[in-house]
Amino acid sequence: AKDYELRQYETAKWVSTVIRGESQKEAMRQGFWKLFHYIQGKNEKEMKIDMTVPVTCLVKSGCTDFKISFFVPFEHQDCPPQPTDSDVFIEERKAAALFVRSFGGFASPEKYAEEADTLARTLRNRGQAFHEDFFYTAGYDSPFKLFNRHNEVWYFKK
Repeated sequence: AKDYELRQYETAKWVSTVIRGESQKEAMRQGFWKLFHYIQGKNEKEMKIDMTVPVTCLVKSGCTDFKISFFVPFEHQDCPPQPTDSDVFIEERKAAALFVRSFGGFASPEKYAEEADTLARTLRNRGQAFHEDFFYTAGYDSPFKLFNRHNEVWYFKK
């Protein structure tokens, strides 16, 4: 469809942290730095790991816990170094079909919520079954990139 796509993602490992009781913007900031320290060597192997995209944030309806995640680079998927920060963990996300809506510009929590609402409305209108109680935000750009930015919202297909 022109306003969204259906993607199939394979099982993959992500490094994640959960920030509780903060605004989404503040949770993203805190979570990003915890994960950035992990890839800068705050792990059992003291190994630097390349930054990957996207950076995702799990947003659950009516919940102030946000799970921030970095994709583990392909060369570390089999055996990622374990985090030394007890708030950071490796998770394996199972293969899944995702409905994805892409948009440009600088994405705020409000913009992500607006895009997620638009995607949810479109999916309902087209009779698509999806998990409506949560969505992921996905950011692909450094904060220093000013133009041609790429952001997404994801809903899991039922």
